[in-house]
Amino acid sequence: MSKLMDSIFSKAQSLQKHIVLAEGEEERIVDAAKKIVDRKIATITLLGNVEVIRGKLGVKYNNIEVIDPNSSDKTTEYVNLLVELRKNKGMTVEMASELVKNPLYFGALMLKNNDADGMVAGAINSTGNVLRPALQIIKAKAGVKTVSSCFVMTMPENSAGSAYGADGVLIFADCAVNPNPTAEQLVDIAIASADSAKKIAGIKEPKVALLSFSTKGSAKHELADKVINAAKLIKENVPELLCDGELQADAALVASVGKLKAPNSKIAGYANVLVFPDLQSGNISYKLVQRLAGAEAIGPLCQGFAKPVNDLSRGCNADDIVGVVAMTAMQCAE
Repeated sequence: MSKLMDSIFSKAQSLQKHIVLAEGEEERIVDAAKKIVDRKIATITLLGNVEVIRGKLGVKYNNIEVIDPNSSDKTTEYVNLLVELRKNKGMTVEMASELVKNPLYFGALMLKNNDADGMVAGAINSTGNVLRPALQIIKAKAGVKTVSSCFVMTMPENSAGSAYGADGVLIFADCAVNPNPTAEQLVDIAIASADSAKKIAGIKEPKVALLSFSTKGSAKHELADKVINAAKLIKENVPELLCDGELQADAALVASVGKLKAPNSKIAGYANVLVFPDLQSGNISYKLVQRLAGAEAIGPLCQGFAKPVNDLSRGCNADDIVGVVAMTAMQCAE
């Protein structure tokens, strides 16, 4: 386990936030819940069939709350809340009554009703299914237009990768939410990712690189133009953010290459936050770095919700879930 994760777990233990795990019947979720409670990382509620979940938890973990959305005494209250929130979209009592039975909607309503602090799901649900109720019910926090995601990537100590980023720690974004962000959305992603770098990854001075296949006009294409426009918008509207683009990955990370390709850049060669131009490049890159370089990929971590909701990779294991829950607890503290 990395030093960063040790620090995250320690902070989560001091916060003792209440996190909902919506896929409570899934084996990996149950195993993670046990580890979370054993390590006092957070207070946990599991959603699903009470009998099934209790059977998997065993007597030792009777202190973990289990709620069945089909029979909860909060159902009527949540139905009314959902109707109120979505009445302008045509939500009826009948429609809300069905949606509340869905653990992903029930969990989001728990957060909206201040009955929990954060939610984690995605072990058996797609990103779209996890984020849809969050976008409809919790929505983005004030001043945020684009909900996005990031991964905290930590390179193995003493590996070649540990020389990059902030002592081998980097933020990759957006790797899970926005398929083809506009220049304006890239700006939002860059700002949110720099904030996550500080608050979650402990990076004191985020240095953001807007990545492309071009560095400072080396290639001419509309795809590169989008990144160039995003960099221009950041310089005009968020000049305090240490950010530059468009930069190729080697120019962003390797000092000698950055000096050669972008000699006037303060970011080239020293970036610790990498903002990818689209979801394809971001998702592919984090998985390649994870598998080929042996990096620890912590996330995905959603950015911009009024209350934290995080989406797991369906390939996650119990330890991955524990890590995401700990980071969710840290987001709650904001």
